[in-house]
Amino acid sequence: QVRLVESGGGLVQSGNSLRLSCEVSQFTMNYYGIGWFRQAPGKEREGISCITRGGGTTYYAESVKGRFTISRDSARNTVYLQMNNLQPEDTAIYYCAGRRTILTAPISCDSSDYNAWGQGTQVTVSS
Repeated sequence: QVRLVESGGGLVQSGNSLRLSCEVSQFTMNYYGIGWFRQAPGKEREGISCITRGGGTTYYAESVKGRFTISRDSARNTVYLQMNNLQPEDTAIYYCAGRRTILTAPISCDSSDYNAWGQGTQVTVSS
């Protein structure tokens, strides 16, 4: 019942944009906060943007603030990550993850709080 499937990764040049999609089950959309995380080779997994279950609160890591936008479309059961002005340091595998919460739970972008993960999608930015 909990399903998260990422898509939209690829190879782009520096300064360009990509939009990642995380398609989730209806159950996941109704009861889970969603986060986007990334992991580059040799680095720890980083929480870059998260959105609460109700969609009212978002979080952005400093490294992506002003360039990335997270949104959730309940009609399509999809959470998006719009990534603009991509840079080589954004190269990583990007994962979406789910965190079951009550409706009023505060936002968290700590990966240890998330217990449902997609398979990941590769984003590569060339200079």
